[in-house]
Amino acid sequence: MDAESGQPDAADASFAESADTSFDAVASVTSGAAANGRSSNGSAPKDGASKDGASDDAAAHGSADGGAEDRPHAQDGPEEDSPEEDGAGSGAAGPEKRKRSFWRELFIVVIAALVLTIVIKQFVVQVFSIPSGSMQNTLQPGDRILVNRLVYHLRGVSRGDIVVFSGDQSWGPPPPPAPSNPALRAWDDLSNLVGFSAPGTDYVKRVIGLPGDHVQCCDAQGRVTVNNVPLTEGSYLYPGDQPSQMRFNVVVPAGHLWVLGDHRSDSADSRYHASDGFQGAIPEDEVVGRAFLIIWPGSRINDLPIPNTFQQPALTASRAAVNYGPAVGGGSAAAGILVWRRRRLRRSRRGTS
Repeated sequence: MDAESGQPDAADASFAESADTSFDAVASVTSGAAANGRSSNGSAPKDGASKDGASDDAAAHGSADGGAEDRPHAQDGPEEDSPEEDGAGSGAAGPEKRKRSFWRELFIVVIAALVLTIVIKQFVVQVFSIPSGSMQNTLQPGDRILVNRLVYHLRGVSRGDIVVFSGDQSWGPPPPPAPSNPALRAWDDLSNLVGFSAPGTDYVKRVIGLPGDHVQCCDAQGRVTVNNVPLTEGSYLYPGDQPSQMRFNVVVPAGHLWVLGDHRSDSADSRYHASDGFQGAIPEDEVVGRAFLIIWPGSRINDLPIPNTFQQPALTASRAAVNYGPAVGGGSAAAGILVWRRRRLRRSRRGTS
């Protein structure tokens, strides 16, 4: 300030103007910082914030613009479910899906088991229940046996076999009609699969004579003979029973079998059906199969082998003489023809006739 005039000199004026300008700049910086703080959720500016008002304003505008640009993008896409909601939904659907899968698999298993059972019953084995005592003590009433339906497609019937056969075309009676009610018919079929069906026209007996065999009772010792070979039957006859109290003398017709029960005093077998045709013999093609195993009750589980008396060499030889004599002669004739043709072939190769 000029002491004489009392007016400020140019330097003071310049300093004052400069001070005012600096104050305005500080105010501008403070105002920019405050605005930047408000745009950042009302928090105070950080230590590293720029002191340049223009830069801070630009940063504030950029932040505001960026926030404005981010918000619409967050609203464009579909709203996503939270993980908690997803977990709850899958947790509810999981047991339901597993339950449906269980019932579907159970249904498939049951159907497959039924189909397999039907196939096995029709072509391989079948269960039969023993209703009477005609085969005691080999088979008891209430026993359940497995019958091999396949074996006689692979070999012929043997003497001593225990066979199940249908009496429909021989001993009768005719089979009862099937129930008209589908449910009852299905139940009968199902019970028949496991051997719980009611008695029908199926019989179970032991084969004594094959086609062409001469079966007779009795010899001097009271034994049944087959082709004049006596049978020793004590191992399977009911205790106290005789081989037969009825006399018979039969040549078994072709295609038929002569059968007896092991409980001879309580068995209506071939002896009692002599007037039914074929001298009481049953058609071989009516045989269902060979009984080979007792499966119920558990205390009686056992196999059903052919008794040793039917394995006698004399009986086997007599069978060959009765049934295979013509076949052997035919085979010899066929062999002679084959040798003659081979000789002609060798001669033709040598150029002779």
